[in-house]
Amino acid sequence: MHVTESNREDVTMTDRDLLTEEFEEHRARLRAVAYRMLGSPSEAEDAVQEAWLRLNRSDPDAIANLPGWLTAVVARVSLDMLRTRRARHEDYVGTWLPEPVVAVESGDDPEHEALLADSVGLALLVVLEQLAPAERLAFVLHDMFAVPFEEIATIIDRTPAASRQLASRARRRVQGAPAVEADLGRQRELVDAFLAASREGDFEALVAVLDPDVVFHADTGGVPPLARPPIVGAEKVANNVLARGRPFARFARPAIVNGAAGLVVAPAGRPMAVVGFTVADQRIVEIDIIADPEKLQRLRVEQ
Repeated sequence: MHVTESNREDVTMTDRDLLTEEFEEHRARLRAVAYRMLGSPSEAEDAVQEAWLRLNRSDPDAIANLPGWLTAVVARVSLDMLRTRRARHEDYVGTWLPEPVVAVESGDDPEHEALLADSVGLALLVVLEQLAPAERLAFVLHDMFAVPFEEIATIIDRTPAASRQLASRARRRVQGAPAVEADLGRQRELVDAFLAASREGDFEALVAVLDPDVVFHADTGGVPPLARPPIVGAEKVANNVLARGRPFARFARPAIVNGAAGLVVAPAGRPMAVVGFTVADQRIVEIDIIADPEKLQRLRVEQ
């Protein structure tokens, strides 16, 4: 068969279309890897896009294992981004929290809506943020995505044994967190009770839904004097919520925040804050408020 220039172009386009289709099949997993590494949907998208650009500049025939190759690229890009960001955050005032993934509840099928949000909780992301970048990568890739240590070692330029040790250290930090309540309905009951007590100014009812050692984080974008360290303890947290949050409680509406029951505070329909809750042992053990204007500006609310 005689192959014309036009035929050659058609063959090339077909190959490119097939490569694009195969990449799209892996996009969701790559985005999940990057989000767990970076705690930012927008940065995760950037990392995935960079992997696509590098794939376009590569020879597909030279890639024996495309899913593994793409995962390694996204991991390396995310690692570089994480190291750069951590350097910038050395002077960050107050608490830095991840960007949330939010789905607004309609009340019809909250279990279905939970699937729209990323399933990794804010509390876990807060713990991951405290890890060294290489520890975070080793834990995320191995424990969450079953990537062998031999492959992780090539990404971080360590031995497999050293990579295993990094993941082990990270795992001990993660396992120190309480067992999270998996029942979304029970989570919602406690969050609704929290919201009702906040609106009514009921201190006792508020303390009743909080764990005695509850931790309250608020990320306001590192802007003094709003930026504050974490608050620990039910009474201290309740006092803070009633003193500072009660005026805004009437603007709160139910939402799924990173797969768990949460709230979006939106006066005039514009998100002012996202509130994530971690529930364990029938009490709220952690409250994470994201009020950083930059993060809220990038916020994508899944309908």
